[in-house]
Amino acid sequence: MDKNTITGLVLMCAVIFGFMYCNRPSQEEIERQKEAAKQEQLAREQQAESNVTVLDSLTTDDVNNLMLCFKSGEEATTTINDEGVKLTLNGNTIEGTVKAGDTIVNYADVVNCKIADVAVHNKAVETLRTAAGTMLDNGVFASKMTGTNQIVTLENDSLKLEISSKGGMISRATLKGYTAFNAPLVEVFTPGENEYSFIMNTDNNRYSTKDYYFTPKQVNDTTVEMSLELSNGAVFGLRYILARGGNYMVRMEVFQKNMDKVIATNIPNLDFYWHQKMMRHEAGKMFEERNSTFYYKYLNDDDVEYLTETSRQEEKENNRLKWISTKNQFFSAILIADKDFNGAKMTSVPFEKGTADYEKYLKDLTLYSSFDYKSTMPNPASFTFYLGPNRYRTLRNYEDLLAAYKLNNEANSDLKLTKVIPLGWKLFRWINTGVIIPLFNWLGSFIANYGIVILILTLIIKLVLWPLVNKSYSSQAKMKVLAPDIKEINEKYPGQENAIKRQQKTMELYKLAGANPMGGCLPMLLQMPILIAVFTFFPSCIELRGQSFLWANDLSAPDAIVSWTGQIPFITNYFGNHISLFCLLMTSTNLIYTYLTMQSQSSSTMPGMKWMMYLMPIFFLVFFNNYASGLSYYYFISLLITIVQTYISRARISEDKVRAVMAENAKKPKKKGGWAARLEQAQKRQQEIIRQQQAKQNRNGKGRR
Repeated sequence: MDKNTITGLVLMCAVIFGFMYCNRPSQEEIERQKEAAKQEQLAREQQAESNVTVLDSLTTDDVNNLMLCFKSGEEATTTINDEGVKLTLNGNTIEGTVKAGDTIVNYADVVNCKIADVAVHNKAVETLRTAAGTMLDNGVFASKMTGTNQIVTLENDSLKLEISSKGGMISRATLKGYTAFNAPLVEVFTPGENEYSFIMNTDNNRYSTKDYYFTPKQVNDTTVEMSLELSNGAVFGLRYILARGGNYMVRMEVFQKNMDKVIATNIPNLDFYWHQKMMRHEAGKMFEERNSTFYYKYLNDDDVEYLTETSRQEEKENNRLKWISTKNQFFSAILIADKDFNGAKMTSVPFEKGTADYEKYLKDLTLYSSFDYKSTMPNPASFTFYLGPNRYRTLRNYEDLLAAYKLNNEANSDLKLTKVIPLGWKLFRWINTGVIIPLFNWLGSFIANYGIVILILTLIIKLVLWPLVNKSYSSQAKMKVLAPDIKEINEKYPGQENAIKRQQKTMELYKLAGANPMGGCLPMLLQMPILIAVFTFFPSCIELRGQSFLWANDLSAPDAIVSWTGQIPFITNYFGNHISLFCLLMTSTNLIYTYLTMQSQSSSTMPGMKWMMYLMPIFFLVFFNNYASGLSYYYFISLLITIVQTYISRARISEDKVRAVMAENAKKPKKKGGWAARLEQAQKRQQEIIRQQQAKQNRNGKGRR
């Protein structure tokens, strides 16, 4: 920038600041502006006061609506929606008080407009109109909108229930023997975070049971009845029966009387609503959240479906359903209909990170459904709740419990409740249910430490597979001995034109030694279904929950030895905010096993493939670091045993023995089977085609010269 430009800029700035200084307001002008602002504020306040000077009053219709809220000729006192309205009908006169904001006023003063503060008066009128409208909308149920919430408790060896008279619902369900990371015991239902209701429909209104105060009656130590006894003689109620002993079954039966006076006989359905803010129970939220959603089973089908666990999903199912469940990693609330649900609309919404609810809850779940209903039937519907752990043997034996209560009808013959436990696709699920789980439970029946159970389980699996994989390990050892011979063949027959000859010589070498070049893949193929099966089993195995082994405090959670609060870009969602020691041990062992495997491979293996083989264990480190430590421990032990087996096989296959076998086989007359003869003929034809192509190229070259 030159001198003239700088001078110009300085002069421009001087002119601007000089203009601003000369045109600044004087002190008198500043005072006048302040006074004008004050007058404007005063005018706004006066306008606001004038707005509330318009007196509102109760009309004759308003008073008549309030009168309709009472039983004619009877005295009644009611509080409506906790809005502070408390009125009493004495004869034909309404008496009582109304809460208007923070002020309680007399009802008579509101009617006669004797309240000096107009704003308070108008607020009282608004509150009374709202109360009357709410009462009239609820018709015969209006008298049940107020009351005192009473809690009735039912309890057995495994489950404790608190049943609330407000809504007649199970408000709290506590599982004995299971602790949460932030609470003494696990609760599958918690007050304020779980509610359900039956919704009765008429031509004009919808009556939801969650809005009403039921009358509780404890029949005995296992049974509670919640009743809505209406003024016209109609009764609608819910009966709860808790199974005795160490069971997680709760019966919920709908009973009624004279409900055709309230609900027309042509109304075919009773609606059902269920909302749950699913509570966290585990310290590791990431994996627990990935396993929480709605599960449901079709009525006449073995299929069990579920909503996605990772994002918001709304699903409208028109088919009839047998049961619906809110399920997380280790616990479920399953509602089983004696008959069926007429479809359902389900919504699962994850909580956003950074919100107050994110750290406390897993999902926000909402269900709308219905079932067949007749207002003239004494018992129009019945259900069974399962409120308990996702333990395979407990869910599998649930049908026996239904049989004990004589509920094992044809529709309850095969509920497939165990499918709330994610055990993989059909083959892997069959391995888990037919082999892994029975063996695991058998070992756990007499071994208290589950770390030892996993160790013995791994040894048994490896011993069973040993006869099948031993031949493959031996083949790998032979391939390592033959590596120099294969290199010599490749050097003796280089180039594409010698490919067939090179292949022939290599196959002859393999045949003499009794080696199989594909033998190294067989152990992995044989073990892969079991590896995948246990991958789905261990994270869902509730028996491992809270079980410690060595440095791992919980075999169902990561065994973090180092933790931090920051985020690692791209991988935090998988890796987490910690390092798991068993996962590190598994990765190290996997790298050693990869090295041993690569030693037995041909030297012609592509360098890029070798790097890929070594990168796979690192990938597993990222992926498994946030999984159950019991799973990493199993893979660690399994890989250690595999390495030992590999060394045993190689020790049994020495180079001298292989050479001796080759010499012995070379002396034997060569027998060509049908397949070998056809292969030789095909190779000869291919060689003849190559010779003809080369001769043709040579003739074409001479012709051009």
